[in-house]
Amino acid sequence: MSSFVVHRNGRPATTEDLAPLAFAGYAHFTAAQVRGGRVRALDLHLERLRTASVLLFGNALPDEQVRSYLRAAVEAGPADASLQAFAYQPAGEFAGEGAGLDVLVRTGPPASGPEGPLALTAVEHERDVPAVKHVGEVAKTYLLRQAVAQGFDDAAFVDRGGRLSEATIWNLAFWDGDAVVWPEAEVLRGITMGILRRQLDRLGVPQREKEITLADLPALRGAVVMNSWTPGVAVRRIGPVPVPEAPEFLELLHRAYEAEPLVAP
Repeated sequence: MSSFVVHRNGRPATTEDLAPLAFAGYAHFTAAQVRGGRVRALDLHLERLRTASVLLFGNALPDEQVRSYLRAAVEAGPADASLQAFAYQPAGEFAGEGAGLDVLVRTGPPASGPEGPLALTAVEHERDVPAVKHVGEVAKTYLLRQAVAQGFDDAAFVDRGGRLSEATIWNLAFWDGDAVVWPEAEVLRGITMGILRRQLDRLGVPQREKEITLADLPALRGAVVMNSWTPGVAVRRIGPVPVPEAPEFLELLHRAYEAEPLVAP
């Protein structure tokens, strides 16, 4: 069986390629689950990499070039894997805008996330440049570790206005019994979130965005977290507030996710 890989621009990365990156912190990435050599929402992954590159670096590689790098890594490894693709400037994080870009792709064992239901502590925190999935976010790992030390499974973020936004490595979603409710706040809009929003639209499921505070939770019927591992893990508590389990909500999200086709890079 093929081994997992680390590629730079479509070829196996060398020590010389990787050594400078150990001390670099200006890059962005996307993460996906590969199943049968295919991924869901390839278009959303390419869009994320393109728009983040323009924002951080002032330019972006063509989608087809990036896609060829993803294809090379997928074809060189097992049919089922986790994949991350990072875009960065090889000239260094202080290179001027418009400098050339490289793409580092790595694969590893496939993942499916925890079973849940999860208890989340609520902490006041706002991510820097929340629209970009970027590297070097020590705060989210620190807050996760602090949450576990306090007996929680993870942490949910509350912004300076008291609104729930997201969790450490997750998007949040809520259920009011009829509609999927997305928190109205500055968040990283995850790829899985994007998949669900378009597939729920196709299924005719109502969706809305709303500012949600801890005080609003008792009126809701369920909550989940989601990321590239899974379209939904049930949440049973956020801070001191219990949240009812909603198996029909979880089933709906997983059904919508499965409706998104797997495509080859």
